[in-house]
Amino acid sequence: MDDSLILTLKMDKKSQSFFDAKRNAFFPAERNFLEAHLMVFHHLPPTVDTVYFLQQLSFPKFTAEVKGLMKLGRGVAYRIESAELMQLHKVLSKHFFSVLKSQDRQGYRPHVTVQNKVTLKEAELLFGKLTEDFIGFTVGIEGIQVWTYLGGPWRREFEVDFN
Repeated sequence: MDDSLILTLKMDKKSQSFFDAKRNAFFPAERNFLEAHLMVFHHLPPTVDTVYFLQQLSFPKFTAEVKGLMKLGRGVAYRIESAELMQLHKVLSKHFFSVLKSQDRQGYRPHVTVQNKVTLKEAELLFGKLTEDFIGFTVGIEGIQVWTYLGGPWRREFEVDFN
């Protein structure tokens, strides 16, 4: 694995299907290489130590609440809240702190992006539409997913299920 690793959370199938449908409907098709995802870290070194630590990770399954929409400038995402998610992020941040890039050291705002890289007007319109129709729901968080970044698309390397 020569490229950076990406760490996302594995969501329950119903939630994954919901977010995938929204992403497929609203993300520009020519840029939509990925399934919907809940990012933890954008860049981890592809070292044996990183892989070993993640493969040995033990954490209980938990739920997170979809609390609303958030603006991403030229995109829209669903805002996710969970004390357990923040605790997991804290544990992982502490372990990987010395190798985290600035993007992953910033404040963590969990979300699932369903639109990005569109005009400001398109993003505003979708934000309004999705906000108007929004009904909160619970997402089951079942584990982690580790990916290799391939300059656009990602390749799934492995998953670790939570207890």
